[in-house]
Amino acid sequence: MSVEVISILVLAGIFLLATVRPVNLGALAIVAAFVLGISVLKGADVGAKTDTIFAGFPSDLFFVLVGVTYLFAIAKNNGTVDWLVHAAIRAVGGRIAWIPWIMFLVTACLTAIGAVVPASVAIISPIGMGFAVRYKINPLLMGLMIINGASAGGFSPLGVFGGITNGVVQKAGLPGNPTMLFLASFLFNLAISLVVFFLWGGRELVGRRADDTGGEPVDAGTDTGRPGGETLAATPGSGSSGGGTATATIASSGVAESVTLDRDRILTLTGLVALIVGALFFDLNVGLVAITVGVVLTLISPASAKNCVNQIAWPTVLLVCGIVTYVSVMQSIGTVKWLGNEVATIGTPLLAALIICFIGGAVSAFASTTGILGALIPLAVPFLTGGNAVGAVGLITALAISSSVVDSSPFSTSGALVVANTPEDERDAVYKGLIRWGFSMVLFAPIATWIVLVVPGWL
Repeated sequence: MSVEVISILVLAGIFLLATVRPVNLGALAIVAAFVLGISVLKGADVGAKTDTIFAGFPSDLFFVLVGVTYLFAIAKNNGTVDWLVHAAIRAVGGRIAWIPWIMFLVTACLTAIGAVVPASVAIISPIGMGFAVRYKINPLLMGLMIINGASAGGFSPLGVFGGITNGVVQKAGLPGNPTMLFLASFLFNLAISLVVFFLWGGRELVGRRADDTGGEPVDAGTDTGRPGGETLAATPGSGSSGGGTATATIASSGVAESVTLDRDRILTLTGLVALIVGALFFDLNVGLVAITVGVVLTLISPASAKNCVNQIAWPTVLLVCGIVTYVSVMQSIGTVKWLGNEVATIGTPLLAALIICFIGGAVSAFASTTGILGALIPLAVPFLTGGNAVGAVGLITALAISSSVVDSSPFSTSGALVVANTPEDERDAVYKGLIRWGFSMVLFAPIATWIVLVVPGWL
């Protein structure tokens, strides 16, 4: 049995073990990476093998997960997230059903103009989850809308996904169509977002409105069960320091006292703007900038940052970083390249094309698509350059979509960020929901894109 097959079986084994035993999957993955790496990596020097294993640890993802959750824990403590929720709900006229779609479009716009997909999700997901908590929107619905939005815009000619894919296609001398790639990805993500919206409570959001003060959502034209139709909503962050003015929001007869800006919230908003500008225009690491902003805010107002380090989603950090480390060892062994070469030997071109899309989706579900997309697209190059009667544009587009929509897996960067920013009492449910949805995309997306883009032979 080859080492490539062994590495795949080990991956399946640790998933099974983590399912039946109460062990963190990330910890199992790190042990598997250590044992497998020491056993099969080339070279006699154990130290060099260990260095190869460490090289696969996603330090950038680690800092993104830690930094963003730390910064937004501070923002929640001092009431900044509550202020953002209040301002945004007023902007949409209190129509709660619009909120998930606004998150979809904002994230899509960010990635379409060149923002790194994980960076966009890292910026938007904490805000989106603030909406979800405040207005009783299913956090799984909100998280998937943000992830799908990031993927929808990512393949624009200016986007990172689009740049990687088009660059690999051009380097391989294959025909490309950047516009078709972008439109196909956007429409596919829009379609599955419609499914997500109605599958996880979107229908119940239609017709629901928030009162003009930013309080709890109410059904239009109905009372809330309180005398006189009065609503009462406790505003997060009311206990923050630094002259905080967050108070309970009370709506009765049109009279309201709402969250206002104070020093800490203004500084936090300034830090968030710095985070966005640094990520979009200066290509700075989101995690490092977030930690920097968080530390500065802590130094200015220590009380508002109390216990924020404890709110970092450490189990999620361990889980995701462990899985990505193991997948990196698989890449070092040559498992992904081996799979590509095996597919190229299949005699039926259409079947081979479908298998390539399945491989792309399955591998990307366990890693950052941004980091692995450049390794996935070459899977199709030996096949497409071998004279097979399969359209290059269609297969590359199908592979790109299949490899990106699985970002909803909690083992991918975007999915991990959503889990990390979900309220702790709902985090397990969102994690399991993302597993189900993400792995359904591993099966559905390749088949759907293959049928539409590859089989007809029109691309």
